[in-house]
Amino acid sequence: MTCKKQGVLFSGTKEQEADLKEVIAQLKGTKGALMPILQKAQDIYGYLPMEVQTIISDETGIPLEKIYGVVTFYAQFSLQPKGKYQVSVCLGTACYVKGAGDIYSKLSEILGIGNGECTPDGKFSLDSCRCVGACGLAPVMMINGEVYGRLSVDDVPDILAKYQ
Repeated sequence: MTCKKQGVLFSGTKEQEADLKEVIAQLKGTKGALMPILQKAQDIYGYLPMEVQTIISDETGIPLEKIYGVVTFYAQFSLQPKGKYQVSVCLGTACYVKGAGDIYSKLSEILGIGNGECTPDGKFSLDSCRCVGACGLAPVMMINGEVYGRLSVDDVPDILAKYQ
């Protein structure tokens, strides 16, 4: 995976493209096929850059603007690649009032990226979310699904060091 802070350099392989075209061929005639095609495409590539959306449009005949509209409407889809370690900070009410905004700011400062971005080495991506259902542990962040709770800003560097 190649990602950079400002814009993304697409680096899909011929194998990924062949896998995507096979999925499209299987689902193409099915009513409502766009959602499952997009889901499979994101599984294959990890995200849905314009290059992938264009392949889907060319192979299905669905207009690119419709595909883009669906991709940008649903939160499950991403236009940017995710890092090897996906960091997510809960900014829901319970977490926010207990300092999650400061934790998010510290992560952004250390990683040098903002919301939805990926570090240049592809190691970390940073996202905010609204609630992870762990309000009793507020403030909370997750890295690849592992929950870290009752955090302070001072905890952030040591937690990130585990993933270096």
